[in-house]
Amino acid sequence: MDKVNDAVINPLLALVFAAGLLVFIFGVVEYIWGLSSDTDAKNQGKQHMLWGVVGMFIMAAAYAIFKLVENIVGVE
Repeated sequence: MDKVNDAVINPLLALVFAAGLLVFIFGVVEYIWGLSSDTDAKNQGKQHMLWGVVGMFIMAAAYAIFKLVENIVGVE
């Protein structure tokens, strides 16, 4: 189980967390560019920032749950 965590689960969680961070950064850039115009870019930027934060929160919670299960089961 420890090898599966190190080889599959932890890198996968890190990859999805990084994707959420990229979506958040993209949303920030999109929001800043949308401030100067009256287009829908500002609202889209807000949505991307929101979903980026939600994705990062879910991945952090999933990591915490996996660590909790590891401690309960006794995997080091």
